[in-house]
Amino acid sequence: MKNTALLTGASSGIGKELAKIHASKGRDLILVARRLELLQQLQAEIIEKYKVQVEIIQKDLSVVGSSQELYDEVTAKGWQVDYLFNNAGFGGKGAFLDRDLEADVEMVRLNVMALLKLTHLFGKDMKARGKGKILQTASTAGFLPGPYQNTYFATKAFVVSHTQGLAHELKGTGVTVTALCPGPVATEFAQVAGFGGSKMFDGAASAYKTAFKAYNATEKGKTIFISELQYAFLIKILMPFMPTSITAAIIAKMQQS
Repeated sequence: MKNTALLTGASSGIGKELAKIHASKGRDLILVARRLELLQQLQAEIIEKYKVQVEIIQKDLSVVGSSQELYDEVTAKGWQVDYLFNNAGFGGKGAFLDRDLEADVEMVRLNVMALLKLTHLFGKDMKARGKGKILQTASTAGFLPGPYQNTYFATKAFVVSHTQGLAHELKGTGVTVTALCPGPVATEFAQVAGFGGSKMFDGAASAYKTAFKAYNATEKGKTIFISELQYAFLIKILMPFMPTSITAAIIAKMQQS
C-alpha cells in the first residue's frame, strides 16, 4: 500500500468524502467504521472508480480496547499509515443531568479516548519515520460553551486544545496535525444527535465541500482550520468581546430551536 490513509468514521458524511478525495489522488485507504455493509459499498465504489487499494475494518471504537486492537491489526498486516484521519464521533441533545450518563461516557470514549489513543499509537510511528499527516475532526463547538449539547461541545474543546499543543510538539519532526472545525454540516449527525428538523442545521455546509477544504488544510499542515468564513469571523473577531454568559444563552436558544 502507498500513501495510505487510515480513516475512522468512514461509512458516511465527512469521512466518506475524505475517503473519495484521498483515493482520487491515487492513494490507498484503510476504512474503519461500525457498519460493515456501508464500508463494503464504499470500498467497491472507490476501487471501481479510482483503482486504488482499499482495505476495510469493522470496528466500534467506543468499545474499551478497540483502538489498540485496530493498531495491532494494521501493524500485524504490515500496513504503513501515512495519513491518519480521526473522524469518528457523535453528539447528543439534551440537558446534561437529564441525559443517560452511559451515552455521554460512550461519547467521550469515542470522541476523545479513541482519537487520543490512535493519535498516540500511529503518531509515534510517523514521528519515527519523520513523515506523516493527522487530521482530527473537531468543530466550531470546541470554542463555545454548549448548553443542551454539553458533553459534545466539551469533547471538541479537548480536540482543539490537544491539537494546538501537539502541533507545537511536532514542529520539525515532519509530522503535522490539523483540527477541522466546521459549523453545521449536512450529514446524518443531526438525526443521530436528536436535532432532526432543527433550524440550527438550516443552510448547513455540504460534507464534500467541508472534506475538500479539510483535506487541503491537512496537506498544507495548518493547525486549526475553521472551514466557513462566517464562523471564523464569529470565533476570532466577535467572541473575544462577548461575555461567556451571553454566548451560552445564544447557543442554548439555537439548540432548542
